[in-house]
Amino acid sequence: MIKQGLKPIIDETTKRLILGSLPGDESIEKQEYYAKKTNDFWKLLGDVLNEDFKTDYKTKIQLLKKHNIGLWDVFHQSYRKGSLDSNIKDEELNDFSKLKQQYPNIKLICLNGKKAGEHKKIFEELGYKTVVLPSSSGANRRVDRIPEWEIITK
Repeated sequence: MIKQGLKPIIDETTKRLILGSLPGDESIEKQEYYAKKTNDFWKLLGDVLNEDFKTDYKTKIQLLKKHNIGLWDVFHQSYRKGSLDSNIKDEELNDFSKLKQQYPNIKLICLNGKKAGEHKKIFEELGYKTVVLPSSSGANRRVDRIPEWEIITK
C-alpha cells in the first residue's frame, strides 16, 4: 500500500529539524507525528528538554516550537505494508533542495533511526550539521539513547 507522510512542522524559528523515515499507520491515521504509544519519541524529548510531553498533540507541537525544533520525514511517500521501516519500498524523498533557502535558521538535522540515517549525505551536501540518532521506536529501547538525543539541546 502507498503511504504518504505528514506535512512538515517547520517555521522561521526552527533551528533543529528532526526527520523520521515515514510515519507509521497510527500516525498517518491520526495525522500526528509519533502517535503510537509504544514509540518513545515524546518521552525521549521530554527527558532531554525537561518538558512534560504527556499532553495533547497541539501542546506537544507548541513545546517543540518553544525549543525551536521542527519535525518532518525523509520520505514523502513509499510503499509499505504495516508500519515497520524494514518494509519501506519504492520510497520517494521529500524535496529538501529549498529547505535552506526557506528556513535559513535550521542549523542541525537529526535523523531518527537507521532508515532515515541512510540519507545523511543529502543533508551534509546541503551544508547541514547532521546526526543519526538511535531510533525512538519502542523496539529499540536501550539505556544509552538519552545521551545521544541530548544533541537536540545544544
